[in-house]
Amino acid sequence: MESQADDSSDVLVTREGPVVTLTFNRPEARNALTWNMYERLYQACEEVDADDSVRVFVLRGAGGKAFVAGTDIGQFKSFKTAEDGIQYERDGERRTSRLERVGKPVIAQIEGYAVGGGFAIAAVCDIRIATPESRFGFPIARTLGNCLSMENYSRCVELFGPSRVKEMIMRARLITAEEAHAAGFVHEIVPATGLEARVKAVAEEVASYAPITLKVTKEAVRRIQDRRRLEGGEDLISLTYTSADFREGMSAFLEKRKPRWTGK
Repeated sequence: MESQADDSSDVLVTREGPVVTLTFNRPEARNALTWNMYERLYQACEEVDADDSVRVFVLRGAGGKAFVAGTDIGQFKSFKTAEDGIQYERDGERRTSRLERVGKPVIAQIEGYAVGGGFAIAAVCDIRIATPESRFGFPIARTLGNCLSMENYSRCVELFGPSRVKEMIMRARLITAEEAHAAGFVHEIVPATGLEARVKAVAEEVASYAPITLKVTKEAVRRIQDRRRLEGGEDLISLTYTSADFREGMSAFLEKRKPRWTGK
């Protein structure tokens, strides 16, 4: 049994036996992800796949308030053109799809908010175990006035169905752990005091099973899902990220005020 911490204080990677755990470690910002944190997640996926002795990958957030509360909004201030928005969604999909393609089972240990980018990350994990207080969603119609990539819209529709996705995004509503469990998105709801122990038990259980069976099953399901996904959507992303409403949403968020939408 071994345990070692990664050098980056914002992302901690530890190992215990066959289980590698990545902790998003910006509790003061509800673990909102910087570009560097996204890249460290990508690297960890590479490391997990390169080591045959690793059987399970666990993702969690530090601080008890959030799994990941989206992307660090301050980073959007540099966006000027349609290409900035398109590149952001491309980069995001590169990282998200890399996590989706990890050849080992990935467990999301969710305590608190899993919203925006955090929801997208949780959506590509294989097993999701959450606390009763956990909340999920893309409240983008209320906050930034941005959009999702076509791949993330597709994943949401696969997991929740078109009716739930439209209602959730149109009302900028965060769904409860119970709602997420009823939809099949969350697999277990566990009190916060027992979450870590339960995730450890499930990880050890999964780690004891035939790794090739798990890998092949995961890849087979991913390929079936891939056939249903549409490419493109860059016209929709361009429209959103070049809009006055997106700039207003970003400014309002950073200034902690209510946005004034114009539909322009």
